[in-house]
Amino acid sequence: AMAGEGSRFRLRCSLLGHGQDVRGLTCGLFPEGSFVSVSRDRTARLWAPDGLNRGFTELHCMSGHSNFVSCVCIIPPSDLYPRGLIATGGNDHNICIFTVDNPAPLYVLKGHKNTVCSLSSGKFGTLLSGSWDTTAKVWLNDRCMMTLQGHTAAIWAVKILPEQGLMLTGSADKTIKLWKAGRCERTFTGHEDCVRGLAILSEMEFLSCANDASVRRWQISGECLQVYYGHTNYIYSISVFPRCKDFVTTGEDRSLRIWKQGECAQTIRLPAQSVWCCCVLDNGDIVVGASDGIIRVFTESLERTASAEEIQAFENELAQASIDPKTGDLGDINADDLPGREHLKDPGTRDGQTRLIKDNGKVEAYQWSVSEGRWIKIGDVVGSSGATQQTSGKVLFEGKEYDYVFTIDVNENGPSYKLPYNITDDPWLTAYNFLQKNDLNPMFLDQVAKFIMDNTKGQTLLSTSNQFSDPFTGAGRYVPGSSSGSSAIPGADPFTGAGRYVPGSASNAVPPVGGVDPFTGMDAYQSAAAKVENIYFPKKDAVTFDQANPTQILGKLKELNGSAGEEHKLTEDDLIILEKLLSATCNTSTETPTTQQLQTLWRAINWPEDIVFPALDILRLSVRHPTVNENFCSEKEHVQFIILLLKFLNPKGKQANQLLALRALCNCFVSHAGQKLMMEQRDEIMTQAIETKSGNNKNIHIALATLTLNYAVCLHKVNNVEGKAQCLSVISTVMEVVQDLEAIFRLLVALGTLISDDTNAVQLAKSLGVDSQIKKYASVSEPAKVKECCRFVLNLL
Repeated sequence: AMAGEGSRFRLRCSLLGHGQDVRGLTCGLFPEGSFVSVSRDRTARLWAPDGLNRGFTELHCMSGHSNFVSCVCIIPPSDLYPRGLIATGGNDHNICIFTVDNPAPLYVLKGHKNTVCSLSSGKFGTLLSGSWDTTAKVWLNDRCMMTLQGHTAAIWAVKILPEQGLMLTGSADKTIKLWKAGRCERTFTGHEDCVRGLAILSEMEFLSCANDASVRRWQISGECLQVYYGHTNYIYSISVFPRCKDFVTTGEDRSLRIWKQGECAQTIRLPAQSVWCCCVLDNGDIVVGASDGIIRVFTESLERTASAEEIQAFENELAQASIDPKTGDLGDINADDLPGREHLKDPGTRDGQTRLIKDNGKVEAYQWSVSEGRWIKIGDVVGSSGATQQTSGKVLFEGKEYDYVFTIDVNENGPSYKLPYNITDDPWLTAYNFLQKNDLNPMFLDQVAKFIMDNTKGQTLLSTSNQFSDPFTGAGRYVPGSSSGSSAIPGADPFTGAGRYVPGSASNAVPPVGGVDPFTGMDAYQSAAAKVENIYFPKKDAVTFDQANPTQILGKLKELNGSAGEEHKLTEDDLIILEKLLSATCNTSTETPTTQQLQTLWRAINWPEDIVFPALDILRLSVRHPTVNENFCSEKEHVQFIILLLKFLNPKGKQANQLLALRALCNCFVSHAGQKLMMEQRDEIMTQAIETKSGNNKNIHIALATLTLNYAVCLHKVNNVEGKAQCLSVISTVMEVVQDLEAIFRLLVALGTLISDDTNAVQLAKSLGVDSQIKKYASVSEPAKVKECCRFVLNLL
C-alpha cells in the first residue's frame, strides 16, 4: 500500500556486491521489478526483488569491459530478444551488449575514442551513446549508423525522445543539443557548468542537471521553463517518477533529493561522498548507487520499509561518516564559533536542514527530519587533511573526470601546468604525453613519472592482458574503394525531361522541367483494373540529366566569353574545340573526346562564377562520356575536380551554378570511375550538397533529390551501413523543405531503394520517423506515381 500524502521515503534495503563505486543504474524489464547496476569494479549486475522479504537478490554478474563501467541502459524487447538486452558503456571506450541470462557479452560495439559515459535506447533497436570523445553515436543492432558531431567537450548525458528521430545530448561544454535525423536542430544554453544528466518528462519537455548544482526544466522549442536549486555541489543524475512530473536527483553533496511540485520535498543523506546515480522503479521506489559501492533502495511504502534494526544500522553508518568541509556541502566552517549540543534542542524549520555543533572538540553534523521530529546525525566533520584525494574520480579537468589532477611547476617563475592522471594509467606514458603536450623538455621525464608515483602512493591498477576480443570487425568502418565493385552502369535511364536551355536569359534563370512521367512512358497499364506493380524501386541504374541544346549552350558561351577578363578569354580555336567536345559527347559524332578538348574544358570551368555556367553545362553533358568520366574521376585528377564542384554548391553562390554542379555530380554516376569517386567522397559531397536545400528553387531540389537517388542506387548494391544512414538522414532532412512533387517522387524512390532487402535500413528509417514524414504523399492525386511509390514505401515500413 502506498502511504498517504506527506509520506516520506525511508530505507528499504542496502545491497552489497560491487567492489567499488556504483556508477550507473537502470530499471530492468525482466524479471519484473528488477534493475541493473554497473560499477568501477568492471562488472554489471542484475538484481531482482526476492519474494519473501524487502530485499533484492543478485541474479547474475556480467563482465566484458577491461576498465570501469560507467553507464547502462535496457534495449526494449524485439522478436529476436523477447526479454530485451542490456547495454553497458565503459572507460575502455566500448559498449557491451548482454542478454539477461548470460554473463558474457552477446557482442561489443567499438567506435568511440574515449570513455562511453551515457546510453539511451529508442524504438526499433536504436541505441544512442555519449562519450568523452565529444561525439554521440547512433547504433542499430551491432552497427554504428551515424555520429553526432557539434559539442566541443565531453558528452555526459544522452536521451532519445519518444517523438521519433529526436535525440538530446548534454555536454561539458555547458550546452544541450537537440538532434533530428542526425543533424543538430537547436542548442540550449543556460547551465553554467558541465551538464551531467537528462530526463524526459513528455514529448515536449525535459529536465537537465549539472555541475552548477541546478536542475532546469526545458521546452523542446528551446525555452527554459524553470530552474530548481537545492543541491550544494555537482548534481550527477536525475530520474523521473512514473506517470508524473516529480523527480529525484543525486550528487556530490552526499545526498539524494526528492522533488515534488517543483519543490525539494525531502533530502536523504548517505554515508558516501559521491551519490553517482539513481533510478525510479515502476512501483515508485528509488534506487541509488554511490562511491561506497553500496546500492540502497528507498520506499514510501510502509510494507516495504526496512526493519527498525536495519534503519538504526543505516543511521549509525551515517553518524560515523566523516564529512570533508572542502566539498562545499556545509559552507565555510569556523569550529570556534559553533554552538554545543544544546543547540539540538530547538526543532528544525524545514526537512533536510543541517546544523553543526561542537562536542568535546569534535564537529558533528545533524539533519532535521520533519516526519520523525528529530535531528539525525549525518556525520563527523573532519579537518581538510589535504592529501586524502578521494579515489572516486572526482576531479574534473577539461570536462572529464580523473582520479588526480596535479599542478606541476617546471621552473620557479614559469607558468604551472595541469597534469590529469588516473590510477589505471601508466605513470611513464602519462609523463611522456604531458611533456609532449606542453612542449616541455623530455629530460624531465624521470622526475615527472616519479612525482606521479610518489603522489599516488603506488596506487596503480595493472590492466590485465586478456582483453575481451570483439567477435565482430570493430566498428564496421567503410574502407574507401574496397567494396564498390559493382559493374559499370549500362546506358542512361530516360528519367527526366531535364529542362530546356534558356538562351539569352539572365544567368540565374533556371531551366524548367517538363512534367514527363519518367517510368511509365511505355504502355505499363493494360487496363485500369490491372494490379499496380512496383516498377519504382529498387532502382538499378543511375538517373542522369541528358537534355541538351548544344547550339544554345555554345551561343551563351561565346556571348559571355566576350565579357571575360583577358586571363580567362578563350580563342576562336578554343571555342571550336569545345564545340567538337559537345558533339562528341552528345552523340552527334562518333569521335572520341581528346585530351586537348578536356584541357580546354577545364580552363573554361575555372571561369569566374558569374559567367561559368555554360561551361558547367558542357561539363554536365560531357561527363556522361566514358572517356571524359575516366579523365575527370580517375585517381590523378579527381581531387581538383571534386573541390571545384563542391565550391559551386555553396548556398550563397549563384543558383545556376548550384543547379549545374548538382546535375554534373548526378551524371558522374554513369561510369565505373565516376561511381567509385562519388562513393569515396560521399561524406563530403552529401554534406555540402544538402546545404543547397535552403533556396526555394524547385530545379535545385529535383537535382538534389536525384543525387540522393543515385547514391541510393549504389548503396543498394554494396551494403555500406554508414552510407545508408547518411542517405536516410539527407532524405529525411530534405523532405521537410521540398514542395515540388517531382523532387518528392525521386526522394521516395531513393528511400524505397535504400530500404529494399535491408531490415536494418527499415528499422533506422522508422527510428528517424520517416514513415510519418511521407504519409501525406500517399493521397496525392497527380502525378499518380507519387502516390503509388509512396504506398510501396509505406508497405515496407
